[in-house]
Amino acid sequence: VQLQASGGGLVQAGGSLRLSCAASGRTFTYFTTGWFRQAPGKEREFVATIGWNGGDTFYADSVKGRFAVSRNDAKTTVYLQMNSLKPEDTAVYYCAARDWSDRRRLQAWTTYDYWGQETQVTVSS
Repeated sequence: VQLQASGGGLVQAGGSLRLSCAASGRTFTYFTTGWFRQAPGKEREFVATIGWNGGDTFYADSVKGRFAVSRNDAKTTVYLQMNSLKPEDTAVYYCAARDWSDRRRLQAWTTYDYWGQETQVTVSS
């Protein structure tokens, strides 16, 4: 599966953005899909995942209650709705996918096999 991330931009603190991750070649039907981010000088970190059935979601504590991950009915696009953005959310964001049967830690970015290109999110104070 090929992934294409989009939707980043510049927003003021408290604002919202929605990132999209579009699949081509295959749908997300048998994939767990995750969002990760990496700020300058920092390690890549987990943000959120959505399960292969579209119903199981999991969030990093730092974004819980502000971000929401979802998938369209056609299973071709995964979204990350980001609300109440903070300057510390500034990073490059990536979407990634792995086989639905993989039981390793969802937060471990090294366990994801397919990656989209980065999309920059900048939150000004």
